[in-house]
Amino acid sequence: MSVQDSYDDLQQSYGRCLVRKGFIERFYEIFMASHPDVAPLFERTDFQKQRLALRRGISVAIFHAAGSAVVRRTCEEMADAHCRRGRTPVAPGLYPYWINSLLLAVREYDDQADEALLGRWRTAMQSVTGMFSARY
Repeated sequence: MSVQDSYDDLQQSYGRCLVRKGFIERFYEIFMASHPDVAPLFERTDFQKQRLALRRGISVAIFHAAGSAVVRRTCEEMADAHCRRGRTPVAPGLYPYWINSLLLAVREYDDQADEALLGRWRTAMQSVTGMFSARY
């Protein structure tokens, strides 16, 4: 990966996923079933707001992986929300389940998602979840 990798292919893949209705909802179905500690995190969640937050958060994560300074503060705010003392703490051990769930949903919704593209998704999302884990 070059230092200036913009991850345009992920933005395009994400666009293909969003064009098909139900992508974010499908991600949550997969994620909730992925680990017994996940569903309780969402017990009092307003899913209308949560779906919008995730939709934006994935775009922000892609830009973060690309090294965009524009999203630095947004990423830090998201990490702080999910840190140990944040309003919605997420244990770092759950991030691999989040990434795997996202990749399964991308595989279902992006008909151009091959192993190489999914590997790039994983790398990009590990960039942001790694930062979240470090701030936990």
